[in-house]
Amino acid sequence: MSRRLSSFLAIGVVALMLVPAALAVRVHVRVEGKTQTIFGSAEPTLSVQVNALDALDSASVAGEFYYHVTLSGFGPYVDQIGHYAADSSSGWVFKVNGVSPPVGADQVTLKTGDRVLWYWAAFGPSGGPPTLVLQTTNKKRSCYRVLAQDDNGKTTAARGAVLHVGSRSVRARTGSACVGPHRGTVRATLAGAVRSNALT
Repeated sequence: MSRRLSSFLAIGVVALMLVPAALAVRVHVRVEGKTQTIFGSAEPTLSVQVNALDALDSASVAGEFYYHVTLSGFGPYVDQIGHYAADSSSGWVFKVNGVSPPVGADQVTLKTGDRVLWYWAAFGPSGGPPTLVLQTTNKKRSCYRVLAQDDNGKTTAARGAVLHVGSRSVRARTGSACVGPHRGTVRATLAGAVRSNALT
């Protein structure tokens, strides 16, 4: 093989290796399981190739957890993450920027800065559970607001949510509360809702 041909092939291989990295977007990813957070309580940023299914794949590599995809008449369907497999009344769903898209995860193209949440949902007559969003309202006083978000991204105050900080729990009767000085992260829970992201 000539030196020129070898150089050309080497350049081609390097170019092919760089294409996926160039196409990747940086998004925040979190995976909330049935009983605990599986990955990314603080919504770390990951490099993702194209879509919401790729976000789950990147998270599984970073967090070393198992997931399974089966092909359905509607395209790829995530039927298991971690220990729990989907059944007739519960399973794995996702949101992008707080909204549950009406298409499969492989059809949702992501852009840099998007927030992707995969979570276990038990479905009832009114659909899936709300997802909780935790926000800081006064960092100096360690005050937080908890919002409950429906599938369309509409938020309401998560009245009665509980803020968890270390071994302490503080009830946010109106959806907001101050936890005082603390170390570590704060999370929020509410019966019938998916636990929140974590904040310091």
